[in-house]
Amino acid sequence: MLGAARRQLGSGPMLGQVLRRLRPPAAEAARAYSAAAKEMTVREALNSALDEEMSADPSVFLMGEEVGEYQGAYKISKGLLDKYGPDRVLDTPITEAGFTGIAVGAAYQGLRPVVEFMTFNFSMQAIDHIINSAAKSNYMSAGQISVPIVFRGPNGAAAGVGAQHSQCYAAWYAHVPGLKVLAPYSAEDARGLLKAAIRDPDPVVFLENELLYGESFPISAEVLDSSFSLPIGKAKIEREGKDVTITAYSKMVGFALQAAEILSKEGISAEVINLRSIRPLDRAAINASVRKTNRLVTIEESFPQHGIGAEICMSVVEESFEYLDAPVERIAGADVPMPYAANLERMAVPQVDDIVRAAKRACYRAVPMAATA
Repeated sequence: MLGAARRQLGSGPMLGQVLRRLRPPAAEAARAYSAAAKEMTVREALNSALDEEMSADPSVFLMGEEVGEYQGAYKISKGLLDKYGPDRVLDTPITEAGFTGIAVGAAYQGLRPVVEFMTFNFSMQAIDHIINSAAKSNYMSAGQISVPIVFRGPNGAAAGVGAQHSQCYAAWYAHVPGLKVLAPYSAEDARGLLKAAIRDPDPVVFLENELLYGESFPISAEVLDSSFSLPIGKAKIEREGKDVTITAYSKMVGFALQAAEILSKEGISAEVINLRSIRPLDRAAINASVRKTNRLVTIEESFPQHGIGAEICMSVVEESFEYLDAPVERIAGADVPMPYAANLERMAVPQVDDIVRAAKRACYRAVPMAATA
């Protein structure tokens, strides 16, 4: 399977010359999306990023279950099989451990695989390759082996899919040295971060959200340029504020923005930070915001114990404790496997109202939880 790809690419100086080709001009990148277009869905952003990176670099290929003939379970790879053929868009059997191992081996040899998991819950079948084979090889080889590979797919809760298909793996993978972990929210995030992930020399875990695929976001001509990418490790201030800092990633960024709008009507100015990068974490941006607002609310979909919010809280305690005017508020998913029933599922995932209440507590505008217990 990979032999065919290697025959296409060749080896040695010829491969190097191919990889050093200039990236296509912006006009090519914008063929499907006019620069005048005002919006793009996350699905379109991911698809266009894959398309452009595969066009620019013949060492990039996509593999996973139903990515080819079916054009992806969520249609992220739509049109790619017709354009690049079965040597670079590879349908695999239902064996995550098998095709992830093949992809890591291809990365060892200088190719740039993009592995799609139909859901990141299924990455548990392949976690030995992700952590022991991909994340550790650069260190264990004293820098002689690079592993330029992207593991991507939907992560976290969707709707009505139960405990085994709803888990958020951000904290799991962010725990591992050697991995970079990204979690896009908007179309700009998805496009810019996926391009950065594919170009990166290290393994990247790219956590998408199924419920965001169809969401449309404003897009600029700059973002549509084929050379566009976002820096890994840098957060984005989605909304500036002065009274309380709210950190979030992926779908929870949208909830945080909704909460900030509600809070503004009650005289509370909330600053919303879209983390974008979970590992490395932009500690500088978080602490700078907290030093301005003097309050912090963290939001995440995943389980509370040993989570992203706990790490952010520790960073602020270590670097900005004297600036805090209130205890840190942490909003997370319930500490239970995801229920199947819709009413219980809603209770297990953070909601906008939870964020509003937490921000009010941090601003001493509500009765503390302990007082109502």
